Amino acid sequence: MNKYSYDYLIIGSGLAGLYSAAYAARFGKVALLTKSTIEISNSYWAQGGIAAVINEEDKIMFHVADTLEAGRGLCNKDAVEVLVEDGQFRIHDLIEMGMRFDTENGHLALGLEGGHSKRRILHAGGDSTGKLIVEFLKHYIKNNNNIVIYENTFVYDLVVKDKKCFGAKAVNNTTLENYTFLAPGTIIATGGASGIFQRTTNPRTSSGDGIYLAYKAGADVADMEFIQFHPTVYHSPSKQSFLISEAVRGEGAYLVNSKGERFMREIDPKAELAPRDIVAKSIFYQLKNKEKVYLSLAHLDADKIKKRFSTIFEEIKKYGLDLTKDLVPVAPAAHYFVGGIKTDLDSKTSVENLCACGESASNGVHGANRLASNSLLECLVFGKRAVDSINKNKTNEVIELEDYSLIFRNEKNYLEYENLKEQIAHIMTDNCGIIRNENDLLYAQSELQKIDEEFDYIENEIFSIQIKMLITAANLIIKSAIERKETRGGHIRTDYPNESNEYVIHLVQNKEFGIIKK
Repeated sequence: MNKYSYDYLIIGSGLAGLYSAAYAARFGKVALLTKSTIEISNSYWAQGGIAAVINEEDKIMFHVADTLEAGRGLCNKDAVEVLVEDGQFRIHDLIEMGMRFDTENGHLALGLEGGHSKRRILHAGGDSTGKLIVEFLKHYIKNNNNIVIYENTFVYDLVVKDKKCFGAKAVNNTTLENYTFLAPGTIIATGGASGIFQRTTNPRTSSGDGIYLAYKAGADVADMEFIQFHPTVYHSPSKQSFLISEAVRGEGAYLVNSKGERFMREIDPKAELAPRDIVAKSIFYQLKNKEKVYLSLAHLDADKIKKRFSTIFEEIKKYGLDLTKDLVPVAPAAHYFVGGIKTDLDSKTSVENLCACGESASNGVHGANRLASNSLLECLVFGKRAVDSINKNKTNEVIELEDYSLIFRNEKNYLEYENLKEQIAHIMTDNCGIIRNENDLLYAQSELQKIDEEFDYIENEIFSIQIKMLITAANLIIKSAIERKETRGGHIRTDYPNESNEYVIHLVQNKEFGIIKK
């Protein structure tokens, strides 16, 4: 067992983890852990951009209002105001560090996306914003002597005593070296759990690990029922898919069905730029009625589209389609995890010395449905707050480490793990996807219970731990989805099709107390 001590322990290498590490390195030594590589994260593949009020025509109050409207009554207004107000400074901080966003006529180029009343979306490389920010921060971090990166490092447990976190236990996926990392402050920035679903825009590594770790350690998790399905994901007969940014609709693309009808105009005054939950639900019902749904850009300036969306243009081309001329088939897919580890405005969880930020956290910013391009901004704002919180509450308390059993891998379990992962993905997609009802949710719950009871768990074995993580995260989603007997934001139930005043609340889960309504 290799034992290391740092000033900050950061688990996860999306934008929240990278920015937290870069900021924390100003104050001390940082360990940055990721179970894959820095390039594999939702942030890396984010196309749209970062929403921020930096235009004279825009105002803090407009961005706050747009976010609250998208959140369907469940946003924490204080958290939203923190996001929008601090967001301006975090953008300027990135620019001062050397990050370059796209410009037009000497000014920052600003895009428009669904749910936004003003152009406020900064982008880089057209539709490669996430990739370029991650690449920029990766370069910054690799040249910082205060940061040590541990790739292919799977965190399977937190070091917790008396509801205080002192670090984490991990194993290298390749060498099987075992580690204990100790730190006065630990930040979970592992992303969400949308990779649990079969049809998803996420890498399969987005499987709720961080949420499981915090929940197991005794932290509260909240709003697990709210999962945002991105409306426009390329849909082919071979089931291959990739995200087509909301910014495409922001630049004027139409959604049409097989009859050529722009059906969104009859559903919402904002048509294609309605909030994501409305657009995704509308596309779902079109598909259910045997209609195909397409993005149409033929009426837009072809040269501008090729330049603004060069990555998407080239990707579509691989399937024999021209984004500027052809109808592009789309369907919704699990995209963003709105709920997660419950935190306060300083990113603190209910476990002392443990913070969470980014998609793994539930800080009240998104409510029942995330406003487009607020997620990357959230990573910056609440990543910094997590570090500031650790600095403010840092203690010199130490813990006597027990002798931990070493984690090992039984290669014979690999195929069963992969099969069960796929089985769980089917169960979640078919029964707890974009449209839900009680019968399907209860069926999913019973199927997960069967898997849990029948799987031959081996103590301290990697695949056994990963199956337990998957089942726990899936069950947390299902339990909240059963409990919320209404339709709101990213949670849509056919048996309770309307919003209910009784559910202007948050569903909080804790391993000791079960579900609590707050």
